[in-house]
Amino acid sequence: MIFTETPLAGAFVIEPELLEDARGFFARTWCSREFETRGLVTRIAQCSTSFNKRKGTLRGMHYQALPFAETKIVRCIRGSIYDVIVDLRPSSPTFTRHFAAVLTAENRKMLYVPAGFAHGFQTLEDDTEVFYQISEFYSSAHARGVRWDDPAFGIRWPDDERTIVDRDRTYPDFRLAFATDP
Repeated sequence: MIFTETPLAGAFVIEPELLEDARGFFARTWCSREFETRGLVTRIAQCSTSFNKRKGTLRGMHYQALPFAETKIVRCIRGSIYDVIVDLRPSSPTFTRHFAAVLTAENRKMLYVPAGFAHGFQTLEDDTEVFYQISEFYSSAHARGVRWDDPAFGIRWPDDERTIVDRDRTYPDFRLAFATDP
């Protein structure tokens, strides 16, 4: 696997190394030893899938509060997404900065999202499916979010008609919410 560090401390784009022959290819998408040698989280408590019927579906920006903060590996297995992470770790040199990458079924890239980051995506085509490997169990009591269009982050999303649930659309301003609940 090829690990490329993003501008955000601790976050990586990961590309599988394809071993190709006449049949197609074989590639590892997970190896605890390779993650461990880079000091990355290797625990996987659960895996999840998000299926999205329509282009322009926006999910996020989500995270879990301590003690259930999640590290995630995100991969698009059908279709394509504009994947975005925001560093919400107050002690980080990249606090409140964001990073975006296009993940597609064809490019097979994955995004390693450290605990303490918010994560969200917008689908770039119909019938898009996203696969998550997650380090912690889901806790609804610790589920949090920041608004996808909050000016504190300056995220430039693809221009599209969007489908967003009310919860994601109405998170409070980051500066107000984060002052009371990291």
